[in-house]
Amino acid sequence: MPKRVLIANRGEIARRIARTCHRLGVDHVAVHSGADAGAAHLEGAVESVHIGPAPARDSYLDIEAIVEAALRTGCDAVHPGYGFLSENPEFAARVTEAGLVYIGPDAATIEAMGDKARARELMAAAGVPVLPGSGHATESAADLLADARRIGYPVILKPVAGGGGKGMRVVHDETELPVAVAEAVRLGRAGFGDGRLLAERYVAAPRHIEVQVFGDRHGNVVHLFERECSLQRRHQKIVEEAPAPNLSATTRQALLDAAVRGATALGYVGAGTFEFILDDDGQFFFLEVNTRLQVEHPVTEEITGLDLVEWQLLVADGEPLPLPQWRIRAAGHAIECRVYAEDPEHGFRPAPGRAEVVRWPREVRVEAAFDEAGVVPEFYDPMVAKLVAAGADRPTALARLRTAIEGTTVVGLTTNLGFLAELLAEPRVAEGRVDTHLVDAFTARPVRHRRDAQALACAAAMTVPDRSATASPWTGTIGAFDRAALDPDAPLGRVVLRHEGRDREARLLSRDRAGLHVETAGGRFAVLARQGADGLFHGTVGTTRWTGLPTADGCEIVVGGHRVALGRRTFDEGGGEASDGAVRTPMPGVVVGVACEPGGRVGAGELLVVVEAMKMENRIVAPFAGTVERLACAPGDGVTAGQVLITLNPEGDTRV
Repeated sequence: MPKRVLIANRGEIARRIARTCHRLGVDHVAVHSGADAGAAHLEGAVESVHIGPAPARDSYLDIEAIVEAALRTGCDAVHPGYGFLSENPEFAARVTEAGLVYIGPDAATIEAMGDKARARELMAAAGVPVLPGSGHATESAADLLADARRIGYPVILKPVAGGGGKGMRVVHDETELPVAVAEAVRLGRAGFGDGRLLAERYVAAPRHIEVQVFGDRHGNVVHLFERECSLQRRHQKIVEEAPAPNLSATTRQALLDAAVRGATALGYVGAGTFEFILDDDGQFFFLEVNTRLQVEHPVTEEITGLDLVEWQLLVADGEPLPLPQWRIRAAGHAIECRVYAEDPEHGFRPAPGRAEVVRWPREVRVEAAFDEAGVVPEFYDPMVAKLVAAGADRPTALARLRTAIEGTTVVGLTTNLGFLAELLAEPRVAEGRVDTHLVDAFTARPVRHRRDAQALACAAAMTVPDRSATASPWTGTIGAFDRAALDPDAPLGRVVLRHEGRDREARLLSRDRAGLHVETAGGRFAVLARQGADGLFHGTVGTTRWTGLPTADGCEIVVGGHRVALGRRTFDEGGGEASDGAVRTPMPGVVVGVACEPGGRVGAGELLVVVEAMKMENRIVAPFAGTVERLACAPGDGVTAGQVLITLNPEGDTRV
């Protein structure tokens, strides 16, 4: 067992690894960037090392800074966690060269599995089913066209060096292919330093199922069963569970056997995940191997009773696997959801910021980046926490997770909690009839208007919270409300707030045992409201829980997990449209691809720039046809929200 481990990561996964180290009596060293000074993952470390400024490329991706920190603090091993350098073969090799133990597979395995073409070739040779596709990776549109004709449309183009769905393009017919190839090659070169592509048969609505494997240096390989990971947005998982529902025993065993066969062929050492897609006919095909601990590993731990981080430490130290295959058993069911600082109402756009108040549920396992309050910096992945519910069966686990989400409070930060609550109530999810496109279809439902109306009703109830009051508790502080107590249609008064640049009115009608009856343009609601000692307002609107926080310029309402900011009534709000030629990024992030050049002509809707914000690819397109007058960004540049990236000279009135 290592004596001192440097955890080369941050947030919830750093805290998760530290917890096992503490239980086993292993010292751990934490690292942090300038943005994470004072972060919760530094607590309990024997030493904390500042490794660079906030941008990941200058800190958590700085191999030399991390290795030097490990050596300087007397560590004998390095745990990469997930993300950042966890699948970087150069990092694994450098750690080993420095005389340290790398807690993961060796560099050669990481490199082979990071190359999609090589991984596909190795898995096919091991007898693992692969999709019909290209025999080799290429940038040639002619070669990819020939491959597509042989495979049959639709096909999916995959950057050979990509991961997590980044840069993939679906092509439905031959006319789309040349443009798709050119764009994918350009972005692959910019984002990964490698523009080569593979073409594979596109499965329209597959399930995404993965198998957890473990290998040691003594030739032993086992599986720890499978996980269902089909609920995704933008190719990023948001809900995972184990075991996979509605999977026949025959298919399950075939998946497990294929993963063990592939890992054995690789001589795999450590924790790894073999990912597969499953079509409607029950056929499954190899997708990729993740050569690290997965975000969703807790659901496997819950059904097996094993600590996967402990297994990693033992295997890295040269110990054999703690258990043979026949002694590894699964019991019950576990479901996990990822809580992200993102805005589902706007394409799951990352929403960094500060959580002023956090209350995590007590009845489920919580893996969180912070406990009572904390900051989600704009520089990193926006995941805040994972809620993991377990039970004797799937309905029990699902019910516990839904209750846990409902009982979670996050104020000050926009999250996907409300979206998760609604998604888990969807009948197809409840029945386990899921695929990788379900979230996209679910997102299209028009439900936002009612949420906003509920929030307005809750804000109005904060003026008279479960007591006979003649004035708002905020009167004299921010003047948030225009209350007209003599309004004949609203005996208790009316409240006018600003939301998205418009006045929103709520009339306070009456109060009875059901609560305060409030009427808005979106309907009538019965609202219960009470102010706690912490200054927050809590209550229900109908059967939905809500929390309210008075702010400097209005209030913030979190209703059913959805965050709505309401401002004081004002008519002097400034601002307006940007100048015609300025193309701005709506979010902070890093430029990973530029698809135009100065002097070049672009059409309306044509791709200009790709900005990666917290692991999300955001495509910024031309708002109108024109000529690129000025290019103000390059791949690798960090950008802030609203920053001008490109200036266009419009060609006539061709706006979209």
